[in-house]
Amino acid sequence: MQWAVVLHDVRSVHNVGSIFRTADAAGVSKIYLCGITPGPLDRLKKVRPDFTKVALGAHEYLAWESMKSTAEAIGKLKKEGYAIFAIEQSKRSIPYHEASFDRDAKIALVLGNEVDGLPPEIQKLADHILEIPMAGKKESLNVAVAFGVVVFGLLLYKECPHPKK
Repeated sequence: MQWAVVLHDVRSVHNVGSIFRTADAAGVSKIYLCGITPGPLDRLKKVRPDFTKVALGAHEYLAWESMKSTAEAIGKLKKEGYAIFAIEQSKRSIPYHEASFDRDAKIALVLGNEVDGLPPEIQKLADHILEIPMAGKKESLNVAVAFGVVVFGLLLYKECPHPKK
């Protein structure tokens, strides 16, 4: 399986650093930092200390690219044969553990802003919208935590044998 991640307007350097570290652990090939999403380097092209504290150097061997437009990043990935899986709560969403794809699939996970999530125009570009079922009073998880739950949930689901329903 080949993985890519698209981050849409994620504001927190700490969240982005955490996603880099988790993405490296999950075998992600590339991360696209879109809109205002901060990268490992500041405007002077120096490594951000707050980023490296969380990412623990994952940016040194994980490919990444900054793009102004999330829609352009998604279009590029679709042309490369990726299925686009948005992580968001919506009327179209299904629980992430019900997602269906081949073991040799190219999957791009798209995550949004910590407060507003993914806007409708980005959700429309997704092939599938996945959500994490919530049992408590809170309706969502931190974006970095949500990424970890979904990416490892999908990896484990596809790698482990499951009983037939």
